Amino acid sequence: MITTSTFTRRQFIRAAAIGAGCAAIPSVLAHSHTAKSLNGMASSSIGLQLYTLRDIMKVSVPATLKLVGAVGYNELEFAGYFGHSAKEISTILDGEGLTAPSAHIQLDDFDNNLEQVLEDAQTVGHKYLVVPWLSEAQRGVGIAPYKALAEKLNTIGEACSKANITLAYHNHDFEFEVRDDEIPLDVLITETDPNLVSMELDLYWAVKAGKDPVDYFKQYPGRFKLWHVKDMATDGSFADVGTGVIDFETIFANGKLAGIEHKFVERDQTGDRIATIEQGYKAVSMLNSTL
Repeated sequence: MITTSTFTRRQFIRAAAIGAGCAAIPSVLAHSHTAKSLNGMASSSIGLQLYTLRDIMKVSVPATLKLVGAVGYNELEFAGYFGHSAKEISTILDGEGLTAPSAHIQLDDFDNNLEQVLEDAQTVGHKYLVVPWLSEAQRGVGIAPYKALAEKLNTIGEACSKANITLAYHNHDFEFEVRDDEIPLDVLITETDPNLVSMELDLYWAVKAGKDPVDYFKQYPGRFKLWHVKDMATDGSFADVGTGVIDFETIFANGKLAGIEHKFVERDQTGDRIATIEQGYKAVSMLNSTL
């Protein structure tokens, strides 16, 4: 039997990588000192974008969600169900006392499988469905592709609204590149119906593009219902939340202006997944406690 004192993060990652004993591992972590101490810090819901843990999600979704709950997170944003049905995902979430208010859905899936996407979202309990990425082909040339996308988002958003779901769009840095004297993200914000389409602002990518998130909150108040809370190292690479250079304190202080409802910790690439999600939870807990 593995005990808390002998079970290290490195052992978890190794076990997850080979699929050995994965289902039992997080139940041990649930009783760890870290989980207990962090659980007492949260003053509001704290979410995790599961893309951060995609490698171990591939091995075992139930074990990964148990781990996430052990750290203290209570909200999740999915980036795929990894072979599980929506009903199975719902059952796992219920068993762990977790909710999943949001999920990333590729634009092609909205185009080709909208009815199934909405049915699955209702089954799992997603309140938001987010377009997470555009391929280079989808971005096209000039500003016209983004104007066409805004029109498409309105149409998809209307269908989502009828299912009591809100459509959202997630940015990277390329949406801030000037095209034909216009900024694509501004086009997506101004040419979509705020009642049908919200924005999920990735704070890292906005700062990476040289933008101040608070300026966007002031320019478009109430439009940013979702955030990706992701930090930046001094060299511009990814960092665990609270260890980098992004001024989260000021950003969080303007959350009401943004219209924020859900914050999801994320790190696209990390050498220590568990340390990343623990640090992210700790940092956001402290930020929430100051508001």
